[in-house]
Amino acid sequence: MTASPNSHFDHYEILAPLGAGGMGEVYRARDTRLDREVAIKILPAEFAQDADRLRRFEQEAKATSALNHPNILTVYGFGTYEGKPYLVMELLEGAELRAQLDDGAIAPRKAIEYAQQIVAGLAAAHEKGIVHRDLKPENLFVTKDGRVKILDFGLAKLKPQKLTGGVDSEGETMKPLTNPGVVMGTVGYMSPEQVRGETVDHRSDLFSFGLILFEMLCGERAFHRETMAETMTAILKEDPPELSETNDKISPQLEKIVRRCLEKKPERRFHSAHDLGFALETLSSAGYARALAGRSGEEATSLPVGESQGQHARTRAYPASRERLIEKRQAFRHAQHAGTRAYPAWRERLIEKRVASRQAQHAGTRAYPAWRERLIEKR
Repeated sequence: MTASPNSHFDHYEILAPLGAGGMGEVYRARDTRLDREVAIKILPAEFAQDADRLRRFEQEAKATSALNHPNILTVYGFGTYEGKPYLVMELLEGAELRAQLDDGAIAPRKAIEYAQQIVAGLAAAHEKGIVHRDLKPENLFVTKDGRVKILDFGLAKLKPQKLTGGVDSEGETMKPLTNPGVVMGTVGYMSPEQVRGETVDHRSDLFSFGLILFEMLCGERAFHRETMAETMTAILKEDPPELSETNDKISPQLEKIVRRCLEKKPERRFHSAHDLGFALETLSSAGYARALAGRSGEEATSLPVGESQGQHARTRAYPASRERLIEKRQAFRHAQHAGTRAYPAWRERLIEKRVASRQAQHAGTRAYPAWRERLIEKR
C-alpha cells in the first residue's frame, strides 16, 4: 500500500485502507483542516508517470465534482502531493451492490427501489453530458440507510472529448481490442456498441443498467460465458434468458422494461434515463404490488375503506396507462426529430406559396387600370 495507518498525506491523516483497484488505492482518512472523515484515493507511485492514467484520474475528479446529486458520490477536491495525484471524496458506510448479488437475487420490490435511484443518478450525469461507460455492481454502493451511490466516473466520456483506454474484464485493465474503435469498460456489462468499439452515448449506460437490473432480479448475469470473447459474442448476437423463467415473481411490466433496456440497437431502448425512470415509477408501491399479485395469483392488497370498485379498476389499469403515455412521448419525440430534419423542405414549400401569392397580387394590381377603364366606358 502507498500509505500506512497513522501516517499523513498532505493535510490528511490516513486512518485505514478501504480497498484498491486499477485506478488507485482508497483510504479512510481525516481532513485535519476541516476535522472530518473522508475517503481519499491515491494513484500508486509506479503509475504517476503514466500520462493516460493521470489523464483518466483527473477526468474522474472533474467529471464527478461537476455532479451534485444524492445518488452520485460527492467529490470534495483533488490535487497532487509528492508527485502523487489524489482524489478526496465523501466517506460512505455500507457495501458495494456486488456484495448483495454474491448472495443471490434481490427481492423485486427492493431491486426496483435500487433501480430508481441508479436511474436518477444517471439522469443527472447525462444532463451534464457525462456518460459513465463502466456501470457495474462494483461501481454501485449501497449505504447502510439504503441509498445507492454511483461510483468511479474515471471512464466517463465528457463531450466532446474523444477518449482512449482499455477493457476491464473482471477488474483488470486490458489493451484496446479493436482498431480503429476503442473498447472500454467491463466486458460483462458492456453495450453492443461498446463491444464493437463504436462511439457511445447515454443509451450505452441504459444497456449496462439493464444488465444490472437483470442480475438483481434473477441472481445471474444475462451474458455470462466462459471466456471474454464468448461473452462479447453473446452481447452482440444472443438474447438474454426470459426473466419470468428464473423468477415467477417478475411482472410482465417489469420484464418489458428490462427487455427494452437490453435492445441491441440503441434507438430501440429508452430515449433517456428520465423516460426509464418514468417507466419504473409505474412499478413502485401499490401499483407493482397489484401487478405482482395478478401475476402470481395472490390476492391484491385490501382497499382502503370508502374506495370504490371503479377507483380500484382505474388503479389496476394505471400501469398500462403509464406505459401508453411513455410510448406516446417516445413517438412524439421521434416525430419532432423527423420534423426538424424535414423543416427546410417544408420551409421551401411555404416560401414558394408566398412568392406565387405575391406574384398573383402584383398581376392583379397591374390589370386594375384596364378593368377600371372598361368600367368607365360602360358607365
